[in-house]
Amino acid sequence: MEVHRNLNNLPVFNNAVITTGTFDGVHKGHLKIIEQLKKEAEKISGQSVLVTFHPHPRIVLQKENVVKLLNTYDEKIELLSRHGIDHVVVVPFTEQFSSMPPEEYITDFLVKKLQARCIITGYDHHFGKDRKGDFHMLEKYGKEFNFKVIEIPEYVLKEVTVSSTLIRRALFNGEVEAANQNLGYEYFLNGQVVHGNKIGRTIGYPTANVHVEDGNKLIPRYGVYAIGATKIDSETDTKVYPGMMSIGIRPTLTDNREVIEANLFDFHKNLYGRPIQIRFKKYFRPEIKFESLEALTAKIKEDEKIIRQWWNENG
Repeated sequence: MEVHRNLNNLPVFNNAVITTGTFDGVHKGHLKIIEQLKKEAEKISGQSVLVTFHPHPRIVLQKENVVKLLNTYDEKIELLSRHGIDHVVVVPFTEQFSSMPPEEYITDFLVKKLQARCIITGYDHHFGKDRKGDFHMLEKYGKEFNFKVIEIPEYVLKEVTVSSTLIRRALFNGEVEAANQNLGYEYFLNGQVVHGNKIGRTIGYPTANVHVEDGNKLIPRYGVYAIGATKIDSETDTKVYPGMMSIGIRPTLTDNREVIEANLFDFHKNLYGRPIQIRFKKYFRPEIKFESLEALTAKIKEDEKIIRQWWNENG
């Protein structure tokens, strides 16, 4: 899969079959569109071209409504690379791009830059200034510029929308298994291990404090989870280390900072400064404020026992 970020330096695509979208999550609903994209490209001995946007359009156009994303940019590209797409074109999304007249969007972007021979789009897809571009406008211009327009079935579009909403809601509610079922993979965070206040060491539970750089990344519900950690030695490290993790503001310690703390079972390497990927397995309990550090320690020991048993049965 080739990724293109410069719209002024695109290759000459061969019979380009194109679809556009944000593809946040690259979940099971999205995969139906991707499969259709690849099938149509195969029919005409062409290339599949998926067009996506960065930053997410809602971040640019709806600044007052905070949007939490299932994937960072790098995560989305990595997930897309698993599915046999020929090309991904990343459009630098700006207010200026969103206000492009729809006719210009078709002639200058889809035709001149992407050399579209087939466009796969939703029946309710709108684009360009004031969202005046639609499926019927694409069909009209398709006759003039010799490209075909294929409509994504309504039920697939609804599945994509519903899936994205359900996944976000499930993660905010701690319903990890439901989110993973809709995603088709385990929800994950990529971050770097940073120094914390090292209280975990004093109570026998050293933790890796995980810093997630992208503030738009969705952090699931505060509480305690069974997790698998990977990518510890390198970006290609696939070994999964079992553990447990707490997300929250540590009310017992009253520092009110959001902290992501992972404790990897029977793991003794120095992780500071290393990349890490946390895969969410199961949510066990909400964050609790304890009367003392001793009470917190006792609860962590109980959590460890329960989560180790879960790993023994499910790992």
